[in-house]
Amino acid sequence: MTAAPLATAPAPTSPVRSLLRRLAHDTGYVLFGLPLAIVGFVLAVAGISLSLGLLVTTLGLPVLAGVLYAARGLADLERLRLPGVLGRPRVRPVYRTPERGAGWWRRIFTPIRDPQSWLDLLHAFLRLLVSLPTFVVVLVWWALALAGSLYGVYDGAIPRGPDDQDLSQLLGMGDGARERIALNTAIGLFALLTLPLVARGCARVQAALAYSLLTGVAEMRQRIVTLEEQKRAAASAEASALRRLERDIHDGPQQRLVRLAMDLGRARHQLAADPDAARRTLDEAVAQTRETLDELRALSRGIAPPILVDRGLPSALAALAARALAPTELIVDDDLGTTGGRLDPGLESTAYFVVAEALTNVAKHSRADACRVEVTRKVGRLEITVADDGVGGAHLAKGHGLSGIADRVRAAGGTLEVDSPAGGPTRIHAELPR
Repeated sequence: MTAAPLATAPAPTSPVRSLLRRLAHDTGYVLFGLPLAIVGFVLAVAGISLSLGLLVTTLGLPVLAGVLYAARGLADLERLRLPGVLGRPRVRPVYRTPERGAGWWRRIFTPIRDPQSWLDLLHAFLRLLVSLPTFVVVLVWWALALAGSLYGVYDGAIPRGPDDQDLSQLLGMGDGARERIALNTAIGLFALLTLPLVARGCARVQAALAYSLLTGVAEMRQRIVTLEEQKRAAASAEASALRRLERDIHDGPQQRLVRLAMDLGRARHQLAADPDAARRTLDEAVAQTRETLDELRALSRGIAPPILVDRGLPSALAALAARALAPTELIVDDDLGTTGGRLDPGLESTAYFVVAEALTNVAKHSRADACRVEVTRKVGRLEITVADDGVGGAHLAKGHGLSGIADRVRAAGGTLEVDSPAGGPTRIHAELPR
């Protein structure tokens, strides 16, 4: 049996190479930004002027719609360039689209009624005001860095007249070649050392304008939509939990308490006439009390189990796995139960609820012979996987147990995936941000 070769780790990137790569990227972003800014400015000015001139006719609105679509294309091109500067993922706004079967004029008015289209056009107007000065600054800084640091190479080739004065002479450093070369070389080295910072700053200035107009509003709207969805999911999850708790209390402890009251009333009447029957009735009442307490403890585990609060998530999940009907293998990161490694109480409760509902679904519907629960901590998230070898067929339709898991996970800002083909196996995977 031969051993597999060990995989070699990729060589770390040199800091100098990373700096040069960043300098080249920032410089290219700034320099290529000016031609795009000129194209956008000319398009915006010419298009708006033409559409205003034709507004008295029916051609003004189609021209305006075309200008907005063209500005959208330039905006999409700028959004492709933004991640390399800002280090953020590309976000494209959701533009208005014409309804199916919409007529010609409704299609023309669709981009005109879209606020993001006007932000794209505003960016085409304003970006030249930022691109031109940043282009000049980066170009001049590159010229100073290259010409100054190499000044000693070509100093002798520069023609000089008898009345010419160099910068070193004006500064009182002397008029010799040594002073002249030293001063210009120092300026070039300073420009060369500060060039990455200058290029980075100019690129960030251009990208900040583009981000604020082309992406920032879209991200804010998307965040608002996400928060609204999380709020609705939280309300739905809590409502489902309350309905289930009310049903369980009505079907279990409430019925037992009614019977307990009846048994105690019967025992009171039997005390004088038949003490032995009263004793048997009281024994039954004691048994009913114990069963009611057991059911109340079982219900409390679905709300806030004491073991979760006192000993942490691993111990609470171990108790769930021990009570599961199907043999359950549990894999949990050890540090999740330590004092320094414990999660936020809300996140622990959500994770416990996900596993509890998934194991309940396994017991009720899967007819599984084995189950596996895995909870691992990753960078920025907590991953929960519950897999079984049952008959499959699980889905997230409303009215099923998994819909409660989906609402709870969505309320916490996470995602849930259910892979359960007919015939099995079933795999439920949840990711919760932390």
